[in-house]
Amino acid sequence: MAPEPQGNRLPFEPSKKRQKPAKTKLTPAAETAKKPEKTPSAENPQKPERTKFTKEEMAVPKVVSDRMVQRMALFCGLPTTLAMATFVASYIIVSHGWFKVPNIAVLLLSMGFFGLGVLGLSYGVISASWDEEIVGSKLGWQEFKVNWGRMVSAWRSTRQKNV
Repeated sequence: MAPEPQGNRLPFEPSKKRQKPAKTKLTPAAETAKKPEKTPSAENPQKPERTKFTKEEMAVPKVVSDRMVQRMALFCGLPTTLAMATFVASYIIVSHGWFKVPNIAVLLLSMGFFGLGVLGLSYGVISASWDEEIVGSKLGWQEFKVNWGRMVSAWRSTRQKNV
């Protein structure tokens, strides 16, 4: 089981906050021409200002991204391949006259496999270990539970901030 990260931070989130750039001094004429801006802290003193991170700081690490892609290829690729093989197998069965295959059976079976492929995409991402050092298990059930819990808590905290 993957260790829980400190606080609400994901393993690949930046752990430090960026420092604000130094303000440049304006000439007296430029100061009067400049309109005062509303800052989030001036509107609501309880709400802290957001810090911005660079793309590199916010990006998912390559190791974690590769792990997600491998799982997505497995959990989506296998059912999608089976969905397409359903059409080929039903064509061979019908063309050789072995027995009659109802069209609705072929449709439902292939749709079921395509549906599993769509679910496999999501499961592939969520079941991968989001910690760079921990590879995780083959099926990724423990990682899925941890990552799903992180996503649900993020959704809840976002909903509470918006209310």
